[in-house]
Amino acid sequence: MNAQYKKGVLELCVLSLLKKRDCYGYEISESLSRHIHIADGTVYPILRKLKADGMLTTYLQEESGGPPRKYYKLTELGRETYEKDRAEYLQFARSVRVLLEDEEYDET
Repeated sequence: MNAQYKKGVLELCVLSLLKKRDCYGYEISESLSRHIHIADGTVYPILRKLKADGMLTTYLQEESGGPPRKYYKLTELGRETYEKDRAEYLQFARSVRVLLEDEEYDET
């Protein structure tokens, strides 16, 4: 798949996963990988950016038999951004779908 297609929606996908529940980085990466082919390490820069932008907070949680994991949680700004961006993306995707499926489309 064209990398530019993915680049534009990965932030939205991360926000979508975190809207459902708090997750740690590897868990987010694995969830995305089940649906979209992404390279190792793709998710962590996105998480850092979203945190720097105030859309995420983090906390450490002890795990049995291992070191504590850093969990990511949506802030109110993150929830609002997700809802707005989701609506915009879905409208955009519907418009593109109409154009791609309408073989009789004429620009004139």
